[in-house]
Amino acid sequence: MSPLTSRLAPLLALGNRLRPGSRLRRAARRHFGWHTLRPGQLPPMRAILRRRDTLVVLPTGGGKSAVYQIPGALLNRPTVVVSPLLALQTDQVAGLNARADGRLAAVRVSSAQTPNQQLAALEAVRDGRARFLFITPEQLVNPERLAEVRALRPGLVAIDEAHCVSAWGYDFRPDYLQLGHLIRQLGRPPVAALTATASPPVREDIVEALGLRDPLVVVAGLDRPNLHLAAVHCTSEEQRWQKLLAQVRREASPGVVYAPTRAIAERLAARLGEAGVEAAAFHAGLAAGERNRRYADFMADRLPVMVATSAFGMGVDKPNIRWVHHVALPDSPDNYFQEIGRAGRDGGPASTVLLFRPEDIALQRFFASGAPQVAELTELAAALGEGQTTRSALSVRTGLPARRLTQMLGLLEQVGAVAVGRAGRLSVPRYAPVPAAAARLARERFARHQTLRRSRIDMMRQYAESRHCRGRALLAYFGEQSDEDCGHCDNCAAATEAVPTAVDNLRPFPVTSAVRHAEWGPGTVLAYERDRVVVLFDEVGYKTLSVPIVRDGGLLVLD
Repeated sequence: MSPLTSRLAPLLALGNRLRPGSRLRRAARRHFGWHTLRPGQLPPMRAILRRRDTLVVLPTGGGKSAVYQIPGALLNRPTVVVSPLLALQTDQVAGLNARADGRLAAVRVSSAQTPNQQLAALEAVRDGRARFLFITPEQLVNPERLAEVRALRPGLVAIDEAHCVSAWGYDFRPDYLQLGHLIRQLGRPPVAALTATASPPVREDIVEALGLRDPLVVVAGLDRPNLHLAAVHCTSEEQRWQKLLAQVRREASPGVVYAPTRAIAERLAARLGEAGVEAAAFHAGLAAGERNRRYADFMADRLPVMVATSAFGMGVDKPNIRWVHHVALPDSPDNYFQEIGRAGRDGGPASTVLLFRPEDIALQRFFASGAPQVAELTELAAALGEGQTTRSALSVRTGLPARRLTQMLGLLEQVGAVAVGRAGRLSVPRYAPVPAAAARLARERFARHQTLRRSRIDMMRQYAESRHCRGRALLAYFGEQSDEDCGHCDNCAAATEAVPTAVDNLRPFPVTSAVRHAEWGPGTVLAYERDRVVVLFDEVGYKTLSVPIVRDGGLLVLD
């Protein structure tokens, strides 16, 4: 090597490392007209081009789709996008095709199409006339459809709304549990898992369930400065109603009220109407046609207020929602963060008010119940031992509803009592525990899930009752450390924060460090909030502890 080449070698190596970023920025400008990329987008795009798995957590409206669309435009093979909602697929396909760019041409395969339409979509990808294929997990489960998609030799699989794979996520979908097996049968291309909200346990679940290999995990931009965060304690249901009505009357529409049950949603919509506020209820109990009509009216600004259960969720991509209020304590910060994230997507100011009562906790703990019985699990494990089978055959044999069956199979799979093979066929691994032992282990795993759920409810209660910065509390839950108050919550505005003291900067354990508690066992330090530390324990879930007590009492040690 010449002296000149030796001197240039580091620069050439640097250029090689930077080249993926340059290609991605050029692709963003050429195919999308974007001159800049948002925080958190470029690193996972680079990873995708290097065939590395990625898990991306960006806020609602934070540009998650671009993370797979821009690299997908550069890949020589098609991108398969697994998305749970047909309406969401329709919007994404239309958005890509509206650019009239061959590198972005998209099709979908769904139950809403005729067989001929499905075949035409697959042929368009096979012939190179389309580069993106949108599909639901339910379609991929079909062995024939899976074989057709595998024959396309995809270069990337993007999992949209990836939190659906986690039983701890806010919108668990049993069909998502099979995606890890399906991806392997597609030839194991690189995987990009994308979601708008995923706390550390949910992120771990996503990595494990999808079988991600050494993934690049990107969590960015979760703070939404344009959202004003507030919580109001109510002493009675009537007071809660009066505060809601006053809030809705003084704010510009459109807006969303989230209610915990269908009955409460219907009742509140009726009362708002009687008070002169045009509103409609939205929940899964409505007929499909009526539900679609109300959804369309709200999205088109013909309906100013929607009173909804959590069924009004994924796919609600309306930029001008000015407020999202809750009339009960949500079951977790995951769910709450996702729902309030639907406000202010246009970047304009928006408000969120949580109207809570202590009695809400009992309701959420009731919803978190429903453990599978050991007898049911034992019977299911025994049925699996009779030979290879399928979910549909097991459902007929055991009489279990499909959703409950999938939940129980997921638990048994986690304890090594069932394996999923080609075409989704189920079998018992060679060294699986006997049915009774498998049932006991699965029941214990479920109990740990429930413990975490209860701790998340407690974290939601702490958020509602806190006199400290609410923005910092939310970020701490998701494992993002913030050293400054958010400046956009009611507590910050009211200047109720205590004057910082020396203890505010005292951090006996680094963030993300592994620690151990004598009673609660191992855990991970997520974040500090002034003189408190948030720790996620493996066995008992989230705990918020006093830093002085932890320090002086020796409650935690490095693990």
